[in-house]
Amino acid sequence: MIPSIVLGLLVAFALVGLLMPLYLRLLRWLGFGKQIRDDGPQAHHAKAGTPTMGGLLIIAVVVGLAFLFRLVDASTFAPLAALALVGLLGAADDYLNARTGIGIRAAQKLLWQSVVALFAAWQIQDTYNLDAFRVPFVGDVAVGPGLWIALAAFAIISASNGVNITDGLDGLAGGTLIFAFIAFVIIALLNVPTQANLAAVCAIAIGALLGFLWFNVHPAQVFMGDSGALSLGAALAVTALVTGQLLILPLIGIVFVVETGSVILQILSFKLTGRRVFRMSPLHHHFELGGWDEEKITMRFWIVAALAAMLGVVLFLASIQALPAGGG
Repeated sequence: MIPSIVLGLLVAFALVGLLMPLYLRLLRWLGFGKQIRDDGPQAHHAKAGTPTMGGLLIIAVVVGLAFLFRLVDASTFAPLAALALVGLLGAADDYLNARTGIGIRAAQKLLWQSVVALFAAWQIQDTYNLDAFRVPFVGDVAVGPGLWIALAAFAIISASNGVNITDGLDGLAGGTLIFAFIAFVIIALLNVPTQANLAAVCAIAIGALLGFLWFNVHPAQVFMGDSGALSLGAALAVTALVTGQLLILPLIGIVFVVETGSVILQILSFKLTGRRVFRMSPLHHHFELGGWDEEKITMRFWIVAALAAMLGVVLFLASIQALPAGGG
């Protein structure tokens, strides 16, 4: 089991590493360069024209290897479907941004995300006949199938947008996603029953992200784009749902939670008081305008993500050991 998971990771890393130079040539030939918004940090204007839509290659490698290694089953169908379907939305947004500087409208994007999220939530609920969420140290708390689907869909949309908000510095989203998926590799392997195929798909995602980071660390040669950030965030939330550990996801993905919270807090503060809490949101821009180097911000956020992932796994292990047999 472990050797095949490591093999999948290594093959994904090698494929992205080998294909990315050719893919970058294609993106440049098509003119898919990032257009930088005027309301962001001024230093980011130097990144204008950097190829975007790098996430599409990650999706292709993950989905392709999942089928090649015959990993598609009840535990992996929903994460792979969310990855592919939300990836299409993100790719369309990246395309429009590269061509016009304006992506898909927020309302239209949210509508498509909602459709995919509801489909994924329904598929998981129908497959596993779920009507409860697993609360650490408590067990399963029933909420009913309808509310389960609604809350699960909300979690998918939130995680998708949370990763997208975090994707604002070279290597930031990719690195934090790697630590989150590492946590779910461990959780899937130790879950009852064991979800080996899901662990293998998470490992493939890690390998693909590592290959992507080879080209995305500062100074980035390619950006993940919405095609990667939105889809990988959605897939991460679906993975948490399939493992039954959705309530541990906010800890494992604490960077995404804090980044999203900083945006919400900034908007509420400005509307209610006319004052800003941060120099600029999301939070990584606050530190950037405070004089921190981009690499320092990224590395420190990676450290937080690594610690959060470890704590999430520890909470999972402590919870299942504390519960009696059959207690969720």
